[in-house]
Amino acid sequence: MMTIPALKAKSALFGTAILGVAMALPTINSACADSAPENGIVSLKYLNYRDWQTGDTPLTAGMTRERIGVQALSLMCMVPVAGEWSLSVNLLDDTVTGASPAYHSAGFPSALSGASALDLRHAGDAQLTRYFSRGSVTGGLSYSKENDYISRGISLQGSWSTEDRNTTCMIGASVNDDSIDLRGDNVVASKKQKDPEKKMAYAALFGLTKVLAKADIVQFNLGYTIGNGYFTDPFKDPDIRPRGRNSATFMTRCNHHFDSTDGTMHLSYRYYQDTWGIRAHTLGAEYVQPLPKGWTITPQMRFYSQSEADFYIASGPDPTKPVPPPAGAVYYSEDQRLSSFGAISFGVKVSKQLSAHWLMDVKYERYEQRGEWSLFGKGDPGVASFNAKDVQLGLSRTF
Repeated sequence: MMTIPALKAKSALFGTAILGVAMALPTINSACADSAPENGIVSLKYLNYRDWQTGDTPLTAGMTRERIGVQALSLMCMVPVAGEWSLSVNLLDDTVTGASPAYHSAGFPSALSGASALDLRHAGDAQLTRYFSRGSVTGGLSYSKENDYISRGISLQGSWSTEDRNTTCMIGASVNDDSIDLRGDNVVASKKQKDPEKKMAYAALFGLTKVLAKADIVQFNLGYTIGNGYFTDPFKDPDIRPRGRNSATFMTRCNHHFDSTDGTMHLSYRYYQDTWGIRAHTLGAEYVQPLPKGWTITPQMRFYSQSEADFYIASGPDPTKPVPPPAGAVYYSEDQRLSSFGAISFGVKVSKQLSAHWLMDVKYERYEQRGEWSLFGKGDPGVASFNAKDVQLGLSRTF
C-alpha cells in the first residue's frame, strides 16, 4: 500500500505530514515469526492526492484555497532466494505541486490565483531477510532525493517466536541521515546559507504479538526516536525550533475474525509524545470483508488529535500578520501543523482477484482537520479547516 508518509521526506514543506500520521497505521499481517515466501510478487501503485483549506476564520469565511497536489508512482518487487532468503525492492517517483501557508492561514486570499511546482522526488529502499525456523532477521537501506533534501537510512530488525508459535517478539533499530539545502529561492533570507544543514534520527522499536485464540490476535509496540540537527522550517519566518526532538510511541492493535461472515476487524490505538510538548492519540478501525467472485471490500476510519507544541504561537486578531514572539523566547513557530487540532479520516478499498496470480485494487480516502476537534482545547481560531483526499490504484502479480 502506498501511504502519504512514503511520499515525502521533509514534513516542514507541506501539510501531508499530518495526513500521514493520521492515516498510516498498518494492520497485523501475521501472529507468528515470518516464514520464507514461496512466491514472488510485483506490485505497481499510483496515487493522486490533493488538499485544500476552507475558510472558516473571520478573514477567510466563504473562501476555498487549493494547496498541495501529489502524483506518485511506486513499484515493489519481492523475490524468494534459495528457500531461506527474500529480497524486496521499492522504487518511488512523486511530483508535488502547490504551496503551503506561510503561517496560520495567512496569504489565504492571495493564494487563490494558482499553484506552482514545488518538488520532484526519487526514492527507493531495499530489504534483505534471512528466515529461520522460529524467526527472521531483516536488514534495509533507503535513499530519497528531492530538490533541496536528501535522506539516507539503514535499518535492522529481528523477530523470534515461541515453540508453539503463539507469541512473537520483535526488536528493530534504524538510523536516518538527512541533508537540507538552504540555498533555494523559497528559503527565508535570514536562513539562507551556503553549507547544507544536517539532521539525524536514531530509532528503536520493540514489539510483542500474541495469539489469544483461533480468531483473535493482539500486538503491542513501543518505540523511541532521538533526533538532533536542523528542525527549523527554512520557508517560514518567524520560525526557530529546537535542534533536537525526541519522541516516544505506544501502539496496540488487535484483529478479530468473524466465522459467520468470514470478515476480519482491525482495531488500533497509538499514543505519541515528544520533547516539543506535543501529545497525540490515534484511533483506527477497518473491516475486511471478502465477497463472492474474488471481490473484497475494506471500509476504514481513523481519528487523530494532538496538543500544540510548547513554542507554538497562536494567531492574533488579524491572522495575516505574524504575532511577535514572547519576550525572551528562544524558540517559536506559527506553523499550523504544530497547533492543537483533531482530524478524522475515512475511506474504502475495493479489490478484485482477477486470476490465481493477478490482483487489482482501488482505494479512496478523505481527511478533514479542525482546531475545535482537538481533545486538548479548542485549537487556534486563526487556522482555517484543512481537507484532503486521495485515490490509489494498484495492480499486482505473484509468480
